[in-house]
Amino acid sequence: MSSRWFPGITPSRSAPVELDTGVAHPARVYDYILGGKNNFAADQAAAQAAMAANPHLASAIRANRALMRRMGAFLAGEAGIRQFLDIGTGLPTTPNLHEVVQAVAPDARIVYVDNDPIVLAHARALLASSKDGSCAYLEADLRSPGEILADPQLLQTLDMSKPVGLMLVGILHFIPDSADPYGVVARLVSALAPGSYLAIQHPTADFYPPGAGTTAAAYNKAGIPFQYRSKDEFMRFLAGLAPVPPGIVPMAEWRADEEQPRPARVGASAYAAVARKN
Repeated sequence: MSSRWFPGITPSRSAPVELDTGVAHPARVYDYILGGKNNFAADQAAAQAAMAANPHLASAIRANRALMRRMGAFLAGEAGIRQFLDIGTGLPTTPNLHEVVQAVAPDARIVYVDNDPIVLAHARALLASSKDGSCAYLEADLRSPGEILADPQLLQTLDMSKPVGLMLVGILHFIPDSADPYGVVARLVSALAPGSYLAIQHPTADFYPPGAGTTAAAYNKAGIPFQYRSKDEFMRFLAGLAPVPPGIVPMAEWRADEEQPRPARVGASAYAAVARKN
């Protein structure tokens, strides 16, 4: 999908974006599972099938949102990052990334990216930056990193010569190997200044017992590519980067000492890490 804006966000696009509500979209499936109302019958059917196959799915998605908050707070606080590129934003669910990081650093600047025009419409309406910071909303596809990086709105919002926190949380499992996810991440990381960070999460089947139901088949049946990856496969996304403590861990355990109770690994079956570009 080429980079473009949704009408109502900016006057740069006059023609409406075609939206096929008969095809499920990951952001709207997540919205349904989290109890939201911005979804359609196809999304609801895909979500119900996925939850039937994997009873832990709802808790995993909640753990994913909690992870995003912890990662954002770490990057804005301890790491001192003031610029963020969040790809695979999803529908707004408070608190959102800009609320987390601007609570620490009111001047933080955030670019949200998603390939669902409904996400961008809601982002424009609901995601208001602090007066000292800035938010931009770009409709683009992770599989086209060059278009994201060259977009004028991104370049007007972020200074790519300075460190950026790249957030890839809850998105890479929708990029199959055939779409070269490792090349996509490497292209994005190559554009970041030294001192930048990659915050990354990825579902895995490593923690499921043999024969346990998983989510992938239900998503694939609904037309949404979904691919689990092992720890070794996850590590490949961090090539050339320096993970910060605690390194690669199950997502519910990443800097979550103060969060109790935490879901068991099987209830939040994903790896997480934050790594620095030196």
